[in-house]
Amino acid sequence: MAQDTAPLDGKVAVVTGSGQGLGLAYAQELARQGAAVVINDVDRQTAENAVATITRSGGRAVAVVAPVGSTETATALVDGAVEAFGRLDVLVTNAGVLRDKSLLKMTDEDFDLVIQVHLRGTFTCVREAYRYFKDNGVAGRIITIGSPTGQYGNFGQTNYAAAKAGIVGMVRTWALEMKKAGVTANAVIPVAATAMTETVPYFRAAVEADRAGEPMPEFFRKELGFGSAADVAGLVAYLASDDAAGIPGQAIGAGGDRLQVFSHPAPVVTEHRDGCWSFEALREQFPAIAAGRLQPVGETLPPLPAELQPAPADAR
Repeated sequence: MAQDTAPLDGKVAVVTGSGQGLGLAYAQELARQGAAVVINDVDRQTAENAVATITRSGGRAVAVVAPVGSTETATALVDGAVEAFGRLDVLVTNAGVLRDKSLLKMTDEDFDLVIQVHLRGTFTCVREAYRYFKDNGVAGRIITIGSPTGQYGNFGQTNYAAAKAGIVGMVRTWALEMKKAGVTANAVIPVAATAMTETVPYFRAAVEADRAGEPMPEFFRKELGFGSAADVAGLVAYLASDDAAGIPGQAIGAGGDRLQVFSHPAPVVTEHRDGCWSFEALREQFPAIAAGRLQPVGETLPPLPAELQPAPADAR
């Protein structure tokens, strides 16, 4: 059906940790669908570069440079959206850091920093955004970012797993608390090339292909549902739209050609689509995919095909 305006035209979104990587991809897709965007990063040049990429494409964006975690930063992000664009409709909490170590090597500082940025940062930003939504009668959208680690665990990531699992738990609680105000809260579980996966030998072939702008091997896209940042961005934009008003409290995974809906914590819905799940495809097909289907446990990575096995360290 033809439309005169973009689906998110008139909406304003804050995306934390959006100077680069997944966060930037989310911000760019929100802008492509018509939203004005507040970029957030701890580095001013990185944030300004991100703003420039959006404005060069005809979008609207401003930057708020600050580390998430504190209430002060959360307030500054909400205020920044209102001051620049007059309102706030969407919050995407993407900012994060990694401090990977096995349990006995992980320090208090390693644990606390990851919890501060991921978990507390999500909590403070959502609290301030929801306060704005309630005070101004806005049926807003909260989109948090989880991780497969929070669903299944991962060696050396006690802090990260705790934060990401906690985010999904908070989302399910917030969906109940926010329902009366017409605000939705959902978690996106990205399965994509990131700063974390680029250090894992298993994903080397996929990450190198993504970095070179080449198609990823079909094994990753179809068997693992592992893809690029752009493969996840459509889901974020869809959940930010009015079409997703009836979707609260879900944890939804996206990556490569695969879409999954999680409960406690394994997928109950797995659907594939050639070329990724774009905003447009989700808008058309997600209501039927999710209708009456929600969720069991446990999944391990299958062996890599021989042609994708990393070479031994002494052979590289």
